[in-house]
Amino acid sequence: MSRFRLTGYVTSLLLAAGLGLGGAATAQASTAATGGYVALGDSYSSGVGAGSYISSSGSCDRSTNAYPYLWNAAHSPSSFAFNACSGATTDDVINNQLGSLTSGTSLVSLTIGGNDAGFSDVMTTCVLQSDSACISRINTAKAYVDSTLPGKLDNAYNAISAKAPNARVVVLSYPRFYLLGQTCLGLSDTKRSAINDAADYMDAAIQKRVAAHGFVFADVRSAFSTHEICSGDSWLHSVNWLDISESYHPTAAGHSGGYLPAFTDNA
Repeated sequence: MSRFRLTGYVTSLLLAAGLGLGGAATAQASTAATGGYVALGDSYSSGVGAGSYISSSGSCDRSTNAYPYLWNAAHSPSSFAFNACSGATTDDVINNQLGSLTSGTSLVSLTIGGNDAGFSDVMTTCVLQSDSACISRINTAKAYVDSTLPGKLDNAYNAISAKAPNARVVVLSYPRFYLLGQTCLGLSDTKRSAINDAADYMDAAIQKRVAAHGFVFADVRSAFSTHEICSGDSWLHSVNWLDISESYHPTAAGHSGGYLPAFTDNA
């Protein structure tokens, strides 16, 4: 989920240092390339965790290894605006990222919702506290997903449609975080399973609102299968002690092997 504002949790996470958290598509893409492409969303779209950050993007941490940048390089749309920003919520998208959208925009990509649902706090609770506390915090997040997130997503999606009425809007999912059934130091099987269930729960809510708005839902979970944390070839960072903000974000391989194909197939 986006940066999840993890920087504020550095001190708490350091206390847990002993935990080892560990065909048609081508034609569509060519059509989209004839118009402008705008990449919106949170850190899963800006590329936190993928390295090679664009210095002018500042704290938004936009990466040249992120899927929007890679797609633009491969397809050369008439214009490209890389507006996704680490830590973004639905309100941030509405207030800060829509300036590049016009009636001529033909393609929009987006990941959003994780920061709204408080995933950073979920992960901190699950790292530092008991199984029961982790599950309780996840249940609180699920209640938010049921009661509040749909309206927040509707507001963002409506704003995008109003500014870019002719665009194909592709909303990408979040991956599951852990490969289960493996020997893996750190979080208990109970916690890892609950975290995966929470990711699925939010993706289901996002997919429902995407369908209601006539957008396209691009699911990355199958691409990330066997590449989760605790796998032998993870496309996701576990806790990164050198840069805590990258924790639980896709690596460069996660963007090129997971997010980019999912987006390309649906663009």
